[in-house]
Amino acid sequence: MRAHLGNDVLLTRTLVAACTLMVACAALTSVSGEDAGGDASPNAALKARLQAVNEALQKQPDSVELLARRAALLAGLDQPSAAIADYDRLIKLVPDRADLYDARGSESFKLGQIRESIADFDRAIALRPDQEPWHWKRGISYYYANRFDDGRKQFEGYQTVDDNDVENAVWRFLCMARQTDVATARGSMLKIKRDLRVPMMEVYALYSGQVKPADMLAAARAGSPSPQELNARLFYAHLYLGLYYEVLGDASQARTEIEAATKHRIGHYMWNVADVHAKRLATPPK
Repeated sequence: MRAHLGNDVLLTRTLVAACTLMVACAALTSVSGEDAGGDASPNAALKARLQAVNEALQKQPDSVELLARRAALLAGLDQPSAAIADYDRLIKLVPDRADLYDARGSESFKLGQIRESIADFDRAIALRPDQEPWHWKRGISYYYANRFDDGRKQFEGYQTVDDNDVENAVWRFLCMARQTDVATARGSMLKIKRDLRVPMMEVYALYSGQVKPADMLAAARAGSPSPQELNARLFYAHLYLGLYYEVLGDASQARTEIEAATKHRIGHYMWNVADVHAKRLATPPK
C-alpha cells in the first residue's frame, strides 16, 4: 500500500520524539561510515545508533524518548520481538499513546501474530478514531484472520480518503472473493482512475480480467528503470500475482510467486506482508 498521511501519522509522535535524540546519540558514538569500520550501510548506522541509545538507557532506563528511539531502531533492524518488548514497556509508561499501539501492532504482524496486531490496531483507532479510514494495515490483518467482511469494510473506508490506490481495490477484491466468488468480486471492484506506480494499473487490469499475468509482468519490466525501481516493481508484480493465483485456487503457482516477491526486498510494510504470507503457505496456520 502507498505511504500516506493517515494511519502512518500515528507513528509521528514516536518518531519525532526519537529523532530529537539524534544529536545526543551522535555525541555518544559516531554513526558515520568512517567511524563504523568503513561500513556506510544503513544497517551499520542503525546499529551504531542502537548502541548509543542502549548506553543512554543505562542511565535513564525509563526514558520514554529513549525507549521509543530504541523500539524504532529495533524495528528498522528487523528485530520485531525486541521492538515489541520495548513497546510493552512504553505502553505501561504512557498507556494512552495511539502511535505506540499502532507500532506494536505492526511488529506483531511481522511475527505472524495476527490477532495481537488487530487488538493493537483497534486500540490505536479507539484512541484516534479520526484515523480509522486510513488504517489499511488493519484491513490486511483482518484478511489473514479470515475476517473478510471486516476487511472489506476497512478497504471501503480507505477508498473514501484515497480513491486512486490499486492495492486497496485489490485487497477488497480478495476479501470479497473469499466471501463470495471471484466473478462477484470482479464485478464490483472499486473504481481506480490513476495509480502512477508501475505496474499498478496493470495489476488492476489483471484483477479486472482485462489482461494476462504475462502482460502485467511485461509492464513491470518495461522502459529503463533503475535497479532499485525494477526491484520494487517486480516485488509488487510477484506479490499480486501470487495473491491472484491463490484466490483462483492455484496453490502451487501462488507459492512460487509469493516466494519470488520475498526475494525482491523493499523497505516497506508490504514486504512484511509477503514474508508473512510465504511463511503461512510453507506452514499453514492451525
